[in-house]
Order: sequence, then C-alpha cells, then structure tokens
Amino acid sequence: MRLPHAAQQAHPGTGIDLRPDPCQIPASRRPCRGGRIPLVWNGGAVNGTRSERQLALFIDFDNVALGKNARSRATKFDIKPVTDRLLEKGKIVFKKAYADWSRYPKDKDALHSAGIELIEIPKPRISGKNSADIRLVVDAMELCYAKEHIDTFVIVSGDSDITPLVNKLRENRRVIVGMALKEAASDLLVGACDEFIFLEDLGKTSEPKAALDKLAKVPQGKQKVFALLISTVTALMREGRETVYGSLVKDTMKRKQPTFNEQGYGYSTFGDLLEDAAELELIQLSRDKTAGNTYVVSGLGPGAKGR
Repeated sequence: MRLPHAAQQAHPGTGIDLRPDPCQIPASRRPCRGGRIPLVWNGGAVNGTRSERQLALFIDFDNVALGKNARSRATKFDIKPVTDRLLEKGKIVFKKAYADWSRYPKDKDALHSAGIELIEIPKPRISGKNSADIRLVVDAMELCYAKEHIDTFVIVSGDSDITPLVNKLRENRRVIVGMALKEAASDLLVGACDEFIFLEDLGKTSEPKAALDKLAKVPQGKQKVFALLISTVTALMREGRETVYGSLVKDTMKRKQPTFNEQGYGYSTFGDLLEDAAELELIQLSRDKTAGNTYVVSGLGPGAKGR
C-alpha cells in the first residue's frame, strides 16, 4: 500500500513514504516557510473550532507485551487505566491494537470489551522488522490524511522506530501523546512526543489526601459523584488549564462515566451540583459575567487541597 506522493524520508526498514503531498493537504494545514507547522492550542483543540479533542489510539501490543514480560510474565496488560486517562483529554474516536493475537489469547477479551479493534499481524517467517510496527505506521498516516477532525494521535509503544511517524504527524499539526513502560521507552521517542505517559504511573491516586478525607464526610449517596468531580477537576488542572468552564467539567465527567446524570443525585442542574461542591469546599467556583454568567471552576477548594 502506497501513501500519497513520493518522498525522501521513509520509515526505517519499511520503505514507506511518510512525506505528505502538499496538493492533498488543505492550505490552512500546509507547512509555513520554515517547513514546520506550529501546534496551536485552543481549549484542547488544535484547529481552534472545538473544545473537545478527538483522539486516535494506536497500540503496538507486541512492543507493550515484550516490555511487560521483561518485567513480569505474570502481569497482564490493563487497558482501563489507559482509556481512563485518555478520556480526561477528549473523545476516543479510533482504537486499534496490532499483534499476532495467537500469542496473547488472555488479553483479547479485555481489549474487545474496551471497543478496540484487534488487527491480526501474522508472525513473520524470518526474523526482522516488527510487522505490527509497519502496519501501525501505514494506518496512522492514512488516518492523518483522511480524517482532518482527529487532532490527537496516541501511540502506545516505546519503539524508537516510531519516531519518524511522530515527526510527520506533528508536521501535519497533530498532537502526539506517547505511552509505554519506562524500561521500554526510547529516549528519542519520548523527546519527539508532545506528551509522554509512562504506563506504570497510570491508575495511581492523584487526588490530594485532604480531598479523600473530605469525601468521607459527605453523605454516602453523593460520595461517588463528588469523587468523580474531584478526579475530573484534578485531571483538567493536570492538563495545564488554570480555569475551566462548568460545561467542560460536565463533558469530561460524561466521557469518563457515560451514565452520569446530575439528576440521579438529586440536582436539577449541573450548576446546582457545582454550587453544592463549592459549599463543601471541594472546588473553587465563580461566574464569568463576560460569558453569559457561566460557571468557572478554577481548581480544588481549600477543603479538598488541605490548608
């Protein structure tokens, strides 16, 4: 399969052309004179027209499994912490994992349940280039050209051979999030990504102890929703946001928990829930009069952060 236009740079060991054809890229997305398209952040979107980022997830499962097995052959790859973290960033609209799945029968069910398409990569007859790696590169570049609305590419792999792909995606104004085990992550790849998350760090409690203590004093029927609120606000602050509108908080909560509805917890509106949380000192809440008096969350409250 050939990607658009001839090129000077190819993916190592594949002969795959990674150079974009300027004729097939909209003028608004073509490189400037310096040859590099700067990343433009606007409310979590690259193109400046959305507040919700659109994510594509690519998993080189052979690479992850090899790193996992080097650490502990009894350890199964857990996809849930990966998707939980990504749902804090935006909506995952594309999910694929690549491997010779006959080698990982115990991992398939969990990945299927997470809605991930499993791409079968037969074991090569001769040793050499990782076939999953090659197929991942082809699919990622095709998606980049075909789906302009997908602004963030998440690549779960620590292989340095992925670096040219990362560079080409960034030249096409995509944000790149890398994920891998620390022991398997190439320094070259880590440095090329806009953000790199180590798998070992996922799932660790990030909420302050004061917040957990405060939640213990909240009526039991509301502890779950306030825990979701605190974890969401903490995640949005971790993304570098100084202030966030209440609508973004709600959208993120619904991505993390699709069944979320404030009315199920006795609130007529989401604003009522935010005001109750502010009274309990779980969040800092204000109103933006320049934006229709909408709610603005600027962080955790003093009761949640500790004094």
